[in-house]
Amino acid sequence: MRITFHGAARTVTGSQHLIEVNGKQILLDCGLYQGKRDEARERNRHLPFDPGKVDVMVLSHAHIDHSGNIPNLVKAGFRGDIVCTFATRDLCSTMLMDSGYIQEKDADFVNKKRKAKGETPVEPIYTIADVVNCLENFRAIGYHRPSEILPGVTVTFCDAGHMLGSAVVVLDIEDREAGRDVRVVFSGDLGRKGIPIIRDPETVDHADVLLLESTYGNRLHEDVEDAEKKLGDVVQRTYRRGGAVIIPAFAVGRTQQLVYTLHRMTVDGRIPPMPIYVDSPLAIDTTSVFRLHPEAFDAEIRAFMLEEGDPFGFSGLRYTRSVEQSKELNTLRQPFIVISASGMMEAGRILHHLRNRVGDPANTVLITGWQAPDTLGRRMVEGTKTVRIFGEEHRVRAEVDVINGFSGHADRGELVEWAQAISKKPQRTFLVHGEPDAATGLAESLRTEAGYEQVDIPELHQTFTI
Repeated sequence: MRITFHGAARTVTGSQHLIEVNGKQILLDCGLYQGKRDEARERNRHLPFDPGKVDVMVLSHAHIDHSGNIPNLVKAGFRGDIVCTFATRDLCSTMLMDSGYIQEKDADFVNKKRKAKGETPVEPIYTIADVVNCLENFRAIGYHRPSEILPGVTVTFCDAGHMLGSAVVVLDIEDREAGRDVRVVFSGDLGRKGIPIIRDPETVDHADVLLLESTYGNRLHEDVEDAEKKLGDVVQRTYRRGGAVIIPAFAVGRTQQLVYTLHRMTVDGRIPPMPIYVDSPLAIDTTSVFRLHPEAFDAEIRAFMLEEGDPFGFSGLRYTRSVEQSKELNTLRQPFIVISASGMMEAGRILHHLRNRVGDPANTVLITGWQAPDTLGRRMVEGTKTVRIFGEEHRVRAEVDVINGFSGHADRGELVEWAQAISKKPQRTFLVHGEPDAATGLAESLRTEAGYEQVDIPELHQTFTI
């Protein structure tokens, strides 16, 4: 059996891991690589393996860095099943359509520049039509329901606690060439205990080979309760100034967590009643998917639903879908909260809110998610005094706050604790989905605290024989 790491190797994007066993190929995830435009376009367009030779794909969850290149996979010749949970399939139907739209618009933008230079146009990596086509390959199964996906290969999904529908992938493989049974466990992205809405991550009893994410392998998060208290303090402080709280947030997962948390805090009187706007069409669509999957909710939100009804809808909350509704928020002169995409402030409606509000010290920009290097969000976290939005420089006079406690990724301590709970330790462990410092830090912790003996940090496209 061989495993090749074609993505999310010493980085946190473009998850793609190829298993070859018994003459068959199993692809774990097929995410988009997200980085500099030209490099990302080339890497995403040209898959580093033959899609037509892949027999089945297993998808851990719907985030675009794990699912976003599926339309291109099918377009390039993949004909097998894409196996995932029910919630993941439904989220992908919305998120991939949005991604297809973005691919088409990006190609239009690039082609305008190329036409002016007399250069040949480029094609989008994939189109909305490609997305519609790939959705026919999806096959959903429930948590804890073993299912044979190839002769001698059974998959079981456990809840990863990272986002709605996220799964720890357990592959029980009859390695006929080696005459042995092998259990390969792929963590996907692991969540945290106690984060709103979704259940805590589940452990597995044993693994022979483990692929473990390492996003925050060298960092610790603040407690979720402390994060909620800090959120309340930020809202109260901004409200007293008569300002607006502007929250850039990822449309899937983080937005729903914030809406539910603000709902509870309003009911409990921890924040003053004030208008709250969700200004992101994708967030609106994915929130509808959340409502379809209460089977993935934790006990706390189910109890809340019995008392208060819809956790994602209440009297002070408004969803703004149209451009006109979004523009109207620029005219508001009373305290309010707006949650808008994109989460790293690189595109989308959040830029319009920043342009209109970042120069006023009454307002607050509240950052609740990881910000990649070279993004506007990272520069604001690092304390930049000016920002360039739509080609214009703006002074940052608004208060800028960062809350890390809402992270959907386990931190170093939580990753080690999850690994320690595996009673039969893996013989081989591979750390993926982490920058080099994070992966190296986690590798050392696994060796010293969890008793893991062989821990590797794969290079991109590196192959290991198991």
